Amino acid sequence: MTYELAIGDRSYSSWSLRGWLMFARFSIPVTPVQAAMYTPEFRAMLAGFGAARLVPALRFREGGDAVLVWDSLAMAETLAERHPDRALWPSAPRHRGLARTLVGEMHSGFTALRAACPMNLRRSYVGFAASEAVRADLARIEELWAFARRASGAEGPWLFGAYSLADVFFAPVATRIATYGLPVGEAAGAYVAAHLADPTFLEWRRAGLAEPTIQPGYDLDLPARPWPGPA
Repeated sequence: MTYELAIGDRSYSSWSLRGWLMFARFSIPVTPVQAAMYTPEFRAMLAGFGAARLVPALRFREGGDAVLVWDSLAMAETLAERHPDRALWPSAPRHRGLARTLVGEMHSGFTALRAACPMNLRRSYVGFAASEAVRADLARIEELWAFARRASGAEGPWLFGAYSLADVFFAPVATRIATYGLPVGEAAGAYVAAHLADPTFLEWRRAGLAEPTIQPGYDLDLPARPWPGPA
């Protein structure tokens, strides 16, 4: 079985990061197909993924038929269905339902945070002024993280004990907190640090830093600081 995953710039595309983590973090082989965003090459790449207009997009063959999936939540459920042995969701039904709920809220919400703080794995700043809307999103995210840990009795760094799709979907949130120095409490800060130190994330970030494209509009005119996690 061969999976092909369309992705954009590793340093900037938060949804590409989610798509790739679904495979890499659960040891599911995949072949990335990449193009820089906002280019003719990007549009040409997606032309091979059905009606997809954004990344990530997935294609594979099942019984001789081509299967195309270009929504990250649909992709998560497809992989969980096809690879039950990889435990992409928590094993306990009550935890699995909660994890799906958190993923659904992340998938459709937090628009203030996403608009004001696009993912940029090349930079970390001091002096970013978070708006009230961004702070409200952060407060809700911290509430969700704390609720999941209490409900699951999780030990270790991840929301439901073992790493799951819930952690995949919140990984780019952790990078935004790191990039923009966003104010979070101690427990949330520890969760962010776990993402930044995760070897699979580090592999992705290092590959992104090696890419030549610097997308315009992502860098802010603010004082920079060293990246707050392992290089």
